[in-house]
Amino acid sequence: MRESRLSEEAGQQYASAYDTHYTTKDIHKAFTLYEDIIAAHPNTKEAEYSRSQVQNIVNAVVSKKEIMDSIMELARIHFDQKAALDAEPASV
Repeated sequence: MRESRLSEEAGQQYASAYDTHYTTKDIHKAFTLYEDIIAAHPNTKEAEYSRSQVQNIVNAVVSKKEIMDSIMELARIHFDQKAALDAEPASV
């Protein structure tokens, strides 16, 4: 029962975010609403839809170069962290 209520809540929140995005055309508010859905209902289909909508918004408002620079920096951070963990001596 609880899962059904959460799914219904996620659906209502997604409908509101989608309406804000495409009808009201308030992209910043829609972005925030999508973020809230992802945080509150991470394993729902609405969270997956919201992740897609966030990507749509990012692609619409951020230059391709800036997106690529950010992706590359994220990969560098990941590799640096992995290298640091690999370099740590094994605990006994």
